[in-house]
Amino acid sequence: MKLNIDSSSARYIINAYETGRITVNNQVYSQSLIVTSDQLINQWEPARVEQIDATHILYLVELNPEIILLGTGKTLQFPHPELISIAMQQGIGFEVMDTGSACRTYNILSAEDRNIAAALIML
Repeated sequence: MKLNIDSSSARYIINAYETGRITVNNQVYSQSLIVTSDQLINQWEPARVEQIDATHILYLVELNPEIILLGTGKTLQFPHPELISIAMQQGIGFEVMDTGSACRTYNILSAEDRNIAAALIML
């Protein structure tokens, strides 16, 4: 699915998503990654939700976003609630959705100049 965005001050825009591939700024990635408006971390370790641990969430928290979007692959899968609470205790919103939805939501919120971190799991 191709994604379109009207305007944004974000340096990183998600152009397309399909199972196993995300296109950011016209570059294709096939591994899990993190996208914020001003940086791309293209080798985020977890390849499955079950692999996410506190260190992964703390890394996202250190990016200081107002909202973390966790894209969990083709289907919606929730990480352990204790992991979500790590971000929420810091006043950071945490939304879990399938990766396609997370890509669309990232573009919408970044177009509004919101401080978003999208952690996108690629299976």
